[in-house]
Amino acid sequence: MTAPASLSTQQRSNSVIRVLIADDHAIVRQGLRQIVSGTTDIAVGGEADNGLTALRLLRRTPDAFDLVLLDVSMPDKNGLEVLKQIRREFPALGVIILTMYAEDELGVRALKGGASGYLNKQSAPAELVSAIRQVASGRKYISAELAEELANHVSSDARSPDHRSLSSREYQTLCLIASGKTLSEVAAQMALSPKTVSVYRARLLEKLKLRNNAELTHYAIRNRLVSWPDRPAL
Repeated sequence: MTAPASLSTQQRSNSVIRVLIADDHAIVRQGLRQIVSGTTDIAVGGEADNGLTALRLLRRTPDAFDLVLLDVSMPDKNGLEVLKQIRREFPALGVIILTMYAEDELGVRALKGGASGYLNKQSAPAELVSAIRQVASGRKYISAELAEELANHVSSDARSPDHRSLSSREYQTLCLIASGKTLSEVAAQMALSPKTVSVYRARLLEKLKLRNNAELTHYAIRNRLVSWPDRPAL
C-alpha cells in the first residue's frame, strides 16, 4: 500500500485534477506518475497496489480524488469488480480503466459497468493526459477502436454471442482458462479457491453449451476474447 502523496496548496486548487493510481506493478505506477508530472493541471494524489487498497483510500479520504486510473488486472479484485464497487459508493468519481489488452469485448464491459474511459497502456502519454482531462470535465473518453466495437455491439444485439451473458467472474475464468492457465493458476490469480473456480467453469460451460476446456479455448479464440497462445483478458 502506498499512502496518498501530500499535495501543495496550489495543487489542491480546483483547477488541479487529483488522480488515484491503482496498479499492482510499481514500474507502471512510476511511469504514470512521470507522465502526470509533466502537466500543470494534473497531480497524483495517491497510489494503490491492489483493488482493496484503492477502495480503502477512497473511503478514508473521499474528497481527495477527482479521478481513478484503474488497472483491469489485479491480484485481489479485478478492475471490473473494483469499478462496480466505486460506482456503488462514489457514483460521481471518474474512472479510467487501464489495460494491456485490445479495446474489444472487455472495453464494452467496462463502459457498461460505469467506466468513464478505457485506455490501452501502450497508448501515447499525450493520449492519457487528454483522456484524464476529458473525463475530469464530465465527459467519456472512448478511442476510435472502442467506438467501432461499441457500434458493432449495438448492431448485433439481436444476435449477441453467448459470452455476453456471463458474469464478470465467469468471463474472467473463461479468458484465463482459454489462455492456457490451470484451475490452480486461475484460482491464484483471482484470489479464489480452486473449488470456487470450478463452479465458475461449470457455469460458463453450461451457458456456452461447451463440453471441455478445448472447446472453451476454441470458442474464446473464435470470438477474439484471447489470442493464441497467451492473452488473458483480465
